[in-house]
Formats: sequence, structure tokens, C-alpha cells
Amino acid sequence: MKKLKNLEEGSFLKLFFAFFSAAFLIAAVCMPDRNTIFSGLWQILSQPAKISTNYFAVGGYAATFLNMGLVGLCCLGLYALCGATPNNVSTLAFVLTLGFCSWGINILNIWPTVLGVVLYCLVKKEKLGANVNAMLFSTGIAPLISDLLVRYPNAEAVGFNLPGLAVTLIVGFCIGFFLPAGLAHSPKVHKGFDLYSAAVPVCLFAFFLNATLFKTMGIELPAAPGAAPLLVLPAAPSADTLQVASRLTVNLFCGILFGLCIVFALAMGCKPKQYWALLTAPEHVGSVSSQMGTEVFLMNVGVFGLFILAYYNIIGASFNGVTMGIIFCMLATCNSGSHPGNVWPIMLGYVLASFLAGGLSGVAGGNFTFVINAQAIAVGLCFANGLSPITSKYGWFWGMVAAVMHYFLVTSVPNLHGGFCLYNGGFTAAVICILLVPELECFCKTKAERKALKASK
Repeated sequence: MKKLKNLEEGSFLKLFFAFFSAAFLIAAVCMPDRNTIFSGLWQILSQPAKISTNYFAVGGYAATFLNMGLVGLCCLGLYALCGATPNNVSTLAFVLTLGFCSWGINILNIWPTVLGVVLYCLVKKEKLGANVNAMLFSTGIAPLISDLLVRYPNAEAVGFNLPGLAVTLIVGFCIGFFLPAGLAHSPKVHKGFDLYSAAVPVCLFAFFLNATLFKTMGIELPAAPGAAPLLVLPAAPSADTLQVASRLTVNLFCGILFGLCIVFALAMGCKPKQYWALLTAPEHVGSVSSQMGTEVFLMNVGVFGLFILAYYNIIGASFNGVTMGIIFCMLATCNSGSHPGNVWPIMLGYVLASFLAGGLSGVAGGNFTFVINAQAIAVGLCFANGLSPITSKYGWFWGMVAAVMHYFLVTSVPNLHGGFCLYNGGFTAAVICILLVPELECFCKTKAERKALKASK
């Protein structure tokens, strides 16, 4: 374990990526439905993937885990073959992409936008290694790629065809080609207070393409019968598909995976006081692995992962493919400063917002459906986690306020991009930053300023 601890950050993170990918592949062959693993994977590849598509229902458990493991290996391969050195942003890109592989991303729909980023590198004469993170973030619009490939402009999936392939490649190449420039400017929009920074350009592309390819063209696909409120979108998956779930499968897999991370972190020499230093850090820790050590990072993966898993168990979430995916999407920020100490106010804010919305709805005579364990709200909380820098800088109260604001907005955003953008909640977090952060800077003191003021008295 001493050799593991002494590895450079980039080498350690590559090993971490390999460990996660292998875990999903091993789990795939352990699933009871492993006999249908390849036919299930084909179903995942050949069907639309708009949010929120439950891959447990589309292809089965074994096929979903296989898809996650294969995409993980592809992402690792991109870092290795392109000569990239992974960092905290790479951790976010990798784990986030992996998380979406159970409800929107698959081994097929990632490549058009990835190749678009490659084309950008060739034209701009930039190194591929410097843009691997952009390749992974480009997959946030993967549901649109699947839709163009197997359905557009029809209401039902018609299968792979040459016109669909041509449109897919054109759109995918364009998205990937223009995304790196958007990623570079995104932090200026939210001033670094939204950890899901890539959501801004990806969602804006999705807004534009939804309007161009569907609304303006007059192509309105019918909403699926019985669709849940979040899914009242053109040709969204039926809400019935979200009922295919297994609490045992998700809890067992995540419990073992996150538990092993804690064991390995302890074996690497991580002391409780080191992790406590992260939880009580006076400022937001932008890169846990480089600032506090890889052993502390690995400990945060395990502890934060179990913390997230416990939350979804407590609220009674349905453990379908979407919920399993968002556990990892939320965990993706573990190397960018999110941890239980700055995320609990966001979780509490979501719970309070649910009760507040329910009460106000009753007074107004509304039809309230967004209870705290509703699928849309469970997904929303995952990406409200990206607002943890607000908690770190301004304190727990403002973290709660940001979460309440996120709760009230997140379910309205999918109608803008038509369900084609997986970074829906991350974009919502950026909007909250635009609304809230200027007011905080104008009227509120940071935790450090309050501490200094108190010490001076």
C-alpha cells in the first residue's frame, strides 16, 4: 500500500478509474439475468435514451452493469491513449459519465461528440490529452445522439439507418467541435460556485438543437402515456419503466464498492484527523487528491458514497437504474470539494423545500406531486450537490437556501431542452448561482470574514 500512496496523482487516478470500471464488469457477470447480458446490451444501444430512461427496464441489470464497465474502460482508454494526466476535473468527468451509463449514456452514443472534440484538436492544433475531459463532458448530450440515430424525425424508434447516421454525425461533430470553447468560459458564468460547470454549454447546445430540430421544424413527438411530471416531454419514456428497480442490487453493489474504498484508504495510511481536516476546512478544497493526498480522496469516495446511499435509502427512493446512476453522478464531485460536511445543508434544504411546496400547493389548490422521494426530486438533489461551494464559503444556511431555490426550478428546465441533456440539474445550479451569488456578495459576509470580524472584537 505504500507504493500506492507514493503514486503520482495522475497515475493513482488512472488506477482508480480502472478499479471502478472493473467493479462494474465483475458485477455484470454476477447478476441473475447474466444469460441475457448481450441481448440486453443491444436493447440499450438500439433504443432512445431521453431522460429519464431506466436501463434496468430497457436491457436488464447485467447489461446495465456491462454498459457501465465498458464505457468506463473506454474513458480510461482515452486518458491513456491520448497521454492525458487525470486531475480533479478528470475525476468529475469520469465518474459523472459512468453514472449516466445506467440512464442515458451507452457504449455507442458517446462517439460522435467525442470525435467532434478530436476534430477540434486537429483544427486548433491542440493536444488530445488536454481535451479528454471535454470529450467526456460532451457525452452529456448523448440522449440526443441516440434519438437522431434510431428515431428522428419519427414518433417511434425505426432502427439504425443511413439518413439518421448522417444527421447524427453532423450534429455530434458540431457539438464536440464547439464545446471546448464553451467549457473554458463556463466558470465565468457562475464564478466557480457550480461544480457541474460543463452543464452550461452542454445545456445551451441542447436548448438550441431542441428548438432547431424539433420546435422550429414543427416536429412534435407525442408524450409517452403515463409519463411522470419530469417526463412530460416529447416521446419520453413511460413512468411505468421506472418501477423496474432492486434495492438489494444497488445497496449491495454500492455498499461493497464504497466500503472497499474506505478499507484501501485506511491501508494507505489515511488517519481520521486527515479526513476531519477535509470536513472542517475553512475554505472549499478544489482538488482533494492534490491538496490533501490521494488517501484522503479515496476516503472521501467511500464515506461520501455511503452518505449519499444512506440518504436515498432514508427518503425511500426507488432504486432503479436512474437512482443508481445519480448516486455516482453525485459522487463525481468527491475530488472537487464535495463531502458530507458541505452537502448535508443541501440535502436538508431539499427536504424542507418539499414540505414547503406541498403546504403551499395545498393552500393554492394545486396538484402536488414532487414529494422528496419522487424520481424528479431525487435526480434534482443529486445536482444541487454542485452548489456545495456556496456552503463552504457562506455557511450552511445559504447552502440550504440555494438548495430550496434549486428544488423549485429544476423540474421546469427539461421542457427547454426536450429531455436531451443529461446535465439538467447542473445547469439549474448555474442559474441559481447567477441569481443568488451576486446577492450574497453584496449583502453577506463569508465565513472567513465573519470569523475575522469575531476575532477582532
